[in-house]
This record gives sequence, C-alpha cells and structure tokens, in this order.
Amino acid sequence: MSKVIKILGTGCPKCQSMTGVVQNVISENNIDATIEKVEDIMEIMKYNVMTTPALVIDDVITIKGRVPSKDEVLALLN
Repeated sequence: MSKVIKILGTGCPKCQSMTGVVQNVISENNIDATIEKVEDIMEIMKYNVMTTPALVIDDVITIKGRVPSKDEVLALLN
C-alpha cells in the first residue's frame, strides 16, 4: 500500500531541503509513496504545527522544525 507523505511548509529553504531528502530516499529505495507539499498556512495550521518544515506520514506528524537525515526518513518509511 502506498504511503502518503505530506511536507508542511511555506516554501522556505528548509522546507525545500526536506522535500529533497524525502524524494531522494523514496527514489533510491523504490518506496511506494506519494509526496504532497502543503504550503497553505490554513492547511498547515490544521495539523497544529507551529514550526515548519514538518513531515507527515500517513497523517502522523513525525518530524517538526528541522530537516531530517536520509537514514531517519528511511527508518520512518519502513
């Protein structure tokens, strides 16, 4: 079953870095997942996230306010 990954952030450099890390992990490991970027502040607030970027996997907030390492993302997706 495909995972749904959402990256919450308003397009800041950190948010773009997080998106890059997640995309790399998915492509390098052939993970079945879709990435959705959530840039609308009202949508982001629905998740009760005060610090971006935030990584949401299958509607669970996993990382907030920092860019994760590839290993960390891989561990979350496995």
